[in-house]
Amino acid sequence: MKHIRTIINKEWAEVFKNKIVLSVVLIMPILFALLPLVMLGVTSSTTTLNISAEEAGLPPEISMNLCGGMNAGECTQVYMLSQFMLFFVMMPLIIPTTISAYSIVGEKTTRSLEPLLATPTSTIELLAGKCFSAVIPAVGATFLSFLIFNIGIGILGISANVRGYVLSPTWLVGILLLGPVLAIISAMFAIFVSSRVNDPRVAEQIASVMIVPFMGVFLLSSFGVISLNLTSMVLAVIVCAILAAGLLYLGTLIFDRENILTRWK
Repeated sequence: MKHIRTIINKEWAEVFKNKIVLSVVLIMPILFALLPLVMLGVTSSTTTLNISAEEAGLPPEISMNLCGGMNAGECTQVYMLSQFMLFFVMMPLIIPTTISAYSIVGEKTTRSLEPLLATPTSTIELLAGKCFSAVIPAVGATFLSFLIFNIGIGILGISANVRGYVLSPTWLVGILLLGPVLAIISAMFAIFVSSRVNDPRVAEQIASVMIVPFMGVFLLSSFGVISLNLTSMVLAVIVCAILAAGLLYLGTLIFDRENILTRWK
């Protein structure tokens, strides 16, 4: 653990000197928290609250799946929030890409990779340190953003039904469990890419491919093709946890300490 903590501190000291990385970690969580709050504030003042969702003409599948017992205003807010809530799950997937893209390739450009590989730090400690140096800020920023969002909901006086949807088991599992696992997957993939290229910008662009499949899930959910519930979230956590463990194991096989500097040009 001592070696891992040392690597994490070293990574943070170097990575957060980059203004682009720092802005992503700071601005994205604030933006993702404020956007749904603005939406809730607008709908609270413009939506009729004393009629049912069916009377307001909302699609039956929406009122049945999301809005049981809610009025038109609450149902509208919940439907719109169902799109925004995915942002809190995807945030830990996006942020590590920016941080980890500089991981190995940054060591190459500063000529500090060879001394690092010459230390008694094991491969698993090296990978874990670089991985968690990206995961911890991403998860921390996501949790802080979700906290700000919930404080904002309280300030706006949003109804108990809508607050109950935000804090439902489905989204708590997605944000508190699935999000950190996705952060590990994103960080490990970005580290693999970073180790194969010589330009941090190229590493970040290639690593961003990891986001594409999850954007597909977002679009399918937006169009009602798939339904996100507690069962699907738990299943996603299990599958992604297995994938994350597999990536970490694969990393120990790929990172050949003796040849990495000469082979990965």
